[in-house]
Amino acid sequence: MQSERFIRSVLWVAVGFNLLGAMAFLFPETVGQLSALPVPVPRLYAWLLASMVLMFGGMYAWLAMQLEINRALLAIGAIGKALVFCVFTACWLLGDVPFLAILGASGDLILAGLFTNWLIRSR
Repeated sequence: MQSERFIRSVLWVAVGFNLLGAMAFLFPETVGQLSALPVPVPRLYAWLLASMVLMFGGMYAWLAMQLEINRALLAIGAIGKALVFCVFTACWLLGDVPFLAILGASGDLILAGLFTNWLIRSR
């Protein structure tokens, strides 16, 4: 089914996006600067955040390889991606991150929309 192939492709894109995000949080002074993440960051926070981003990336990879997409997990992924964008936006509004950080997080918003669209259309 075309729809299944589409969401699996989107999930693999999310895996890559999460790997890049985890690298940005894991190495904020180098990779993180490409996304305009603030530095310095306590190592504990950076590593915990990177591990959560990696965990979600693993979930997307696992979902992409399943015979049937678990809708509840995909919904959690959509909510998580939308929340990431909301947090970046709130931090930008408070002056904690530059607008460039929002541009980086816009990929999360796009993926959240694609996940949500698939969930609605595939009912």
